[in-house]
Amino acid sequence: GDKVNKGQTVAYLSHPNIIQKQTDYLNAYSNSQFLKKEYERQKTLYEAGVGSGANFQKAEAEYQASRSMANGLEAQLKQLSISASGVRNGTIYQRVALRSPIEGFVQKVEIKTGQYVEPQTDLMEIVDTHHVHADLMVFEKDVYKVKEGQKITFNVQSIPGKELTAEIYSVGKTFEQNPKAIHVHAEIENKEGNLIPGMYIQGRIQTDNTKTLAMPESAIAADGNRFFVFSAEKEGDNWAFMPYEVIKSTQDGEWIAIDFLTEQKSNVEYAFNNAYYLMAEMKKGESEEHGH
Repeated sequence: GDKVNKGQTVAYLSHPNIIQKQTDYLNAYSNSQFLKKEYERQKTLYEAGVGSGANFQKAEAEYQASRSMANGLEAQLKQLSISASGVRNGTIYQRVALRSPIEGFVQKVEIKTGQYVEPQTDLMEIVDTHHVHADLMVFEKDVYKVKEGQKITFNVQSIPGKELTAEIYSVGKTFEQNPKAIHVHAEIENKEGNLIPGMYIQGRIQTDNTKTLAMPESAIAADGNRFFVFSAEKEGDNWAFMPYEVIKSTQDGEWIAIDFLTEQKSNVEYAFNNAYYLMAEMKKGESEEHGH
């Protein structure tokens, strides 16, 4: 879970081969410098007409080969983040630093101090949280509704009360089995710093932008198979409530799309909660009237 920056040392590696690689480079570099001087000497003699062309060509070939050898070993040291100039000045490094190639968080550590590792050994896993995406599964029956560019709102269990948004950039082309669904990938728009790959999310895809009337779930009361909302009008110091039958449609979170069975005035206010209590009071009043 520790945060690491790009280029930060996360471990040290030590092995006799690391020391051997430096001494090999030092020997190759020293030999190359010696052969360079011999090459320059033979070149001067040859250009002055007192040296053998064969000796000059031999010196040139040996110098070029030694320089290639030294350059190759220097490149290997660079891969290990070992300073070639430091080695040339007599410093032999006992260990090399393993640096993180990315900024992110340490997800897993697979090794212990002093452990011998092979080249293919996984040392640790560092996750780049800057490129965390939302990955949702869409069931077969809803696949036709989903396309790139649609917005997603989702919640993460570990961040309660926070709603995040994302935009779909890729829709899978093959079905997963059990359940039969496709993957939908989305770019998160308001990323939280503590989002980590593998977190469970629950989201809703906005498949169209049709405007509709909607009420909170708490504003709708059921009476058998019928549903009602209540208008609210202040009369003096009291409130008067009137039921209006509605047809429920799609639901998004706590909001439910509705259609009124009768035409409504534009300035009517409605009760947004306690609909079941209002329905119970209305039924109570009706039963008292019937009792009389």
